[in-house]
Formats: sequence, C-alpha cells, structure tokens
Amino acid sequence: MRVEVMDTTLRDGEQTSGVSFTEVEKLNIAKMLLKAVKVDRIEVASARVSNGELEAVKKITEWAAANNLLEKIEILGFVDGQKSIDWINEAGGKVVNLLCKGSLRHVEVQLKKSLQEHLKDIKSVIEYAHKFNMSVNIYLEDWSNGMNDSPEYVYSLLEGLKDEGIKRYMLPDTLGVLYPDKAEEYCYKIMEKFPEYKFDFHAHNDYGLAIANTLAAVKAGISGVHTTVNGLGERAGNAPLAPTVVGIHDHLGYETSVNEAKLCEISDLVERFSGERIASNSPIVGANVFTQVSGVHADGDKKGNLYYNDLLPERFGRVRSYALGKTSGKASIQKNLDQLGIHLDKESLKKVTERIIELGDKKENITPEDLPYIVSEVIGSRIISEKVKLANYYICYAKGLKPVANISIYINDKNYKSSSTGDGQYDAFMKALSKIYKDIGKELPELTDYVVTIPPGGQTNAFVETVISWNYHGEEFRTKALDPDQTTAAITATIKMLNYMETYFY
Repeated sequence: MRVEVMDTTLRDGEQTSGVSFTEVEKLNIAKMLLKAVKVDRIEVASARVSNGELEAVKKITEWAAANNLLEKIEILGFVDGQKSIDWINEAGGKVVNLLCKGSLRHVEVQLKKSLQEHLKDIKSVIEYAHKFNMSVNIYLEDWSNGMNDSPEYVYSLLEGLKDEGIKRYMLPDTLGVLYPDKAEEYCYKIMEKFPEYKFDFHAHNDYGLAIANTLAAVKAGISGVHTTVNGLGERAGNAPLAPTVVGIHDHLGYETSVNEAKLCEISDLVERFSGERIASNSPIVGANVFTQVSGVHADGDKKGNLYYNDLLPERFGRVRSYALGKTSGKASIQKNLDQLGIHLDKESLKKVTERIIELGDKKENITPEDLPYIVSEVIGSRIISEKVKLANYYICYAKGLKPVANISIYINDKNYKSSSTGDGQYDAFMKALSKIYKDIGKELPELTDYVVTIPPGGQTNAFVETVISWNYHGEEFRTKALDPDQTTAAITATIKMLNYMETYFY
C-alpha cells in the first residue's frame, strides 16, 4: 500500500504562535518539500488572510506552474460565497481545500444553520470553484467530535456531497481529542460506509498522540495523511513529518513518496525560518537522537552493534556519535579519540576518562571538540596547536550606528590587523576576521548554529555559555566558551575554532 503525504507547514504550521514566514521563506520551503523531500502535496495558505499572503502564494503558484506541479499546491478556502474562490483564483491556485463543519454542534451553534442549509452553501461554493476548473477537497472541521457526538450528521453530510465531484475528504482531529483505538475505529466506520471516497487524516497533538493516531488511521485503511515539518501548528501542533513518515515505513510497512535522506535538511530549514527550535531529543531530526551517552551502550556497539535499531542515522544523512559526560565509559571516549586521530595508552585513557567524569559531575557541557584540550590538560601533550592567538580587539557600539570591530591576531607568529562594521558586535568581529583569512588564502568554515545559554535565574554577572556549530566542506564540529560577556564568549569559541582548523584541516 502507498500512503500519500500532504504537508501543511505553510498553512496549519504557520498558525503556530509567533511564526510567520516571509514570501521568500515560503517559496523556499515549498520548493524543498516538493522537489527534495518529495511529499505528494502541500497546503500553502488560507484564503483572504492578507495581501502579503496573496503575494506569497502567487510566487509559489508561478513557480509550481513552471515546473508542472500546480496540482500539488492546495489552499484552504471557506464557505463564504464567492470570496475565497476569487482570492484563490487571483493567487493562481487550482486546488481548494474547503473548510466545512464536521460536527452538528459546529453547524447549529457557530453557524446557527441546519444540515440542509449548510449543504446548500457548500454546493454553491463548489459549483463556483468548478467554473475556474479548480479541484475541490473537503475538510470536515471538528470531525472527531462529530463522530463522538453526532455520527449520523457526519454520514448525512458526506452522503449529501456524493455527487459534487469532490476529490478528497479530509478528516481532522481538530482539537486533538482522539486516541489510537478511536482514530482507527472512526476511520474504519467512515471508509466502510463510503468505500468509493478518498480520505485523508489530519491529526493534532494536544494529547501527544498525533503520530499514533495517524498510524492508526493508516492501519484502518486511510490513504492520505497530513503533517507539518517539526510538528508546527496551533496549540500543541500537528503530526510531525519525519517520525510520522518513518513510522509508516517501519511499523506499517507501507510506502510513501518521501525521501528520508532529506528529512533533516527540511527540518533545519524550517527551524531557521520559523525561529522555533527543535528539541534535541526530537525523533529523527533532534541533535541528540543518534548520540549514545551511556558507556555501556558504546561498548555494546563496539562489540556487535548491540544498541542499534532500524533507525540507522545513515538513512537520514546523519552519523552516530558518542556523548561525553559523567556516564561516559572508556569505549565512548575511545570512539571520539579515534575520530580525531588521537591515540592514547591505557593509563592516559584512564586519566582522561576520570577528568571527563569529574567535569560531568560539575554539569560541564563537554563536546568532542573539547577532547584535545582535555588531553592536553591531563597528560601534558599539546594535541591542539595554538597557532592562532588573539592579541587584542576593540569593539565599539553606538546607538544608531553599526558596530565597529578592530582586531589584532597572530597566525603562526605573524601579526595581522583588520577592521570592519557589522550588523552586531560579533558580526563585525567575524567580518574583520574574514578579511584577514581571505588575504592569507584560507577559507573559514560556515557558522551553522549559535546557541547562548544563561543559567535559569542567572544574574547580570552570570557566566554565559556560547556553543557555535561550524561546517567545513561537510565536516561538522562545535566549539564553546564561558564568559560573563556574551560577545567575549563567542570570540573565545571562535579562536578555539581557528586552532581546531589549523590542527585538523589546514
């Protein structure tokens, strides 16, 4: 069986509190979802939201039309006479997802209408949409409560629409009230009564059951599911794309069109554009999900992959790593040392292990890139060559003016000086540094992430931990530093990066 995936990050996902994508961001997310991730369809907007939304949708539909993908672009419309359809037509859309009332309570309380009156209104909108050669899908808003409280209303509504040329019927758990048994039961009942209809299931995550309910719906025979990247969406969000798709593949044995190798890439893109950070323990896409912490696990992996499952990181373009901390054993530390090309005798390895455990007890955040410094500290071997030293720097910031940075730095005992402006103090420093490295013909890595952590309840003099992630031709690494001043912490982490580059890349 093949399950269709419709992603609604750009519509339902944008209903996340505080999330709003620009025109360019929407277009880039749409392109990646359809061309790289290869979902079947995307829902990109709600009709009549704003002029900015209209322009964003126009850009998406223009691109889609030029790439023969226009039928994969869907827009939410409303039972509002001709208004939504006119808006969608102006935006260049050819598929409308018409939002109807899927529960008797919604019709009687919100609309104050009867079923027959609501059906008449729906049919009028569908007839008008067909004049523009639009395909029409139907959302049964609050369908799950409709099945709980008024199933006969749901069946009558579906029966009343059977001759309207509707392509798909979408079954939303609008308020996230279902659990897997009920999701499967209700989907099965609907499909049993209307076997000729094509149904999608749309889950919300209020009880943390969106993925489980989606899998239950597919198990019942539903042929299409709705997701959002990183589980964005109103309240607790929607079913997240990555674990939902992988669950369909691994647990149900069904196929989708989705390219698993691009799931982390789209997750990163949406994280950057939305400003909503992914939890480090998020399935598939989280920073730590392919990281073993326990030394016992590292030892088991070394002796026969005893702690592996079907979620191999290579499926998703990632690699397995072994964290360093107080629960690290020698096996975890040895694996990290091997990756850095550092070889220690048994006694030295024992000392380094003891030091890492000691730092872990103090809640130190230890990255693999800290290992060379720890080795140097413990056994006196200078693994990281300090070829780069910051002589001094001066950063000036005045209200209404761009920050200015002047730096003096030694590289292999030769002094270099530079200055630059920037959008922030650290940006000014980095631009001045980039000038120096360009002059000496060395390429700096790309900064891919910048995380600042201040202890909860920390006062103005609290230490700030800055962890910066870098990418150099596909090689990922991190450097960190502690300082009461955030800019100083970032600059210190950057100097560590330069010495790391001198040791392992230049």
